Amino acid sequence: MSVLVLGGAGYIGSHTVDRLVDQGQDVVVVDSLVTGHRAAVNDKAKFYQGDLADQDFMRKVFTENPEIDAVIHFAAYSLVAESMKKPLKYFDNNTAGMIKLLEVMNEFDIKNIVFSSTAATYGIPEKMPIMESDPQDPINPYGESKLMMEKIMRWADEAYGTKFVALRYFNVAGAKPDGSIGEDHGPETHLIPIVLQVAQGKRDKLQIYGDDYNTPDGTNVRDYVHPFDLADAHILAVDHLRKGNESNAFNLGSSTGFSNLEIVEAARKVTGKEIPAEIAPRRGGDPDSLIASSDKAREILGWKPQFDNIERIIETAWAWHSSHPNGYDDK
Repeated sequence: MSVLVLGGAGYIGSHTVDRLVDQGQDVVVVDSLVTGHRAAVNDKAKFYQGDLADQDFMRKVFTENPEIDAVIHFAAYSLVAESMKKPLKYFDNNTAGMIKLLEVMNEFDIKNIVFSSTAATYGIPEKMPIMESDPQDPINPYGESKLMMEKIMRWADEAYGTKFVALRYFNVAGAKPDGSIGEDHGPETHLIPIVLQVAQGKRDKLQIYGDDYNTPDGTNVRDYVHPFDLADAHILAVDHLRKGNESNAFNLGSSTGFSNLEIVEAARKVTGKEIPAEIAPRRGGDPDSLIASSDKAREILGWKPQFDNIERIIETAWAWHSSHPNGYDDK
């Protein structure tokens, strides 16, 4: 048995590959390297560069690796703001790509897929914490494309018996504690790496968008999860499907929310840097709070996050940014 990791050169994908290899599992990686980094992929994994929507290419991967019995799918565009400007790009790559992948998986009788979904499928939640049974009503094309992918998998299960686990998670932050792999996006849109870029002197100051939200300090509250904890959940989900369990969906989160101001204070403490910050106008479509209930994943998958302290998460991110100030270009 081996696992095919799509998008395994990306941020969360590379951490998942690293964990799988560390556990002694056989791993095959497919990544187009449009946003991923070849240097992020563990050398013990077998690597193919290509697009999962290229069905002839995927047939080659499956033919050359007949031991593959499960797929972990991270390969999707994920910038909310970009999806608002280029919705068709997201439906083409994310949603249509899933259809092409499932067709080839069905040809090769591969029946297990773990899918990296998103809390963006919920839109603006009606209550906190968010439960898996809550309404899914996306407010951007990115979230809509992921919800469509979930629905497509459900019908593929109905028709072909392709079992899936959809993992809906929130804000991801942190890096491998030794600083060897981490987060390297261009452009960077995530709060914690931006805060750390200010600490590095690569940005003059941080802009916090809005301080009049319905939260304790007026700034947005978000749930943060470490990529190793996410990786462990994906691996547990593969095991869950290999044991013959039915398709399911799980939220992944720390179940603890941190405001933007709390993140800045934690980063100042970890880095010892001043980190200048100023309040800027709100951005459209930002909910006050997003916090997941991950009780279901803990109960059914046996998921136990190890990095549930925000300062510890930021410490691991700082180790990466300090040793790779220019990301993987430093390799």
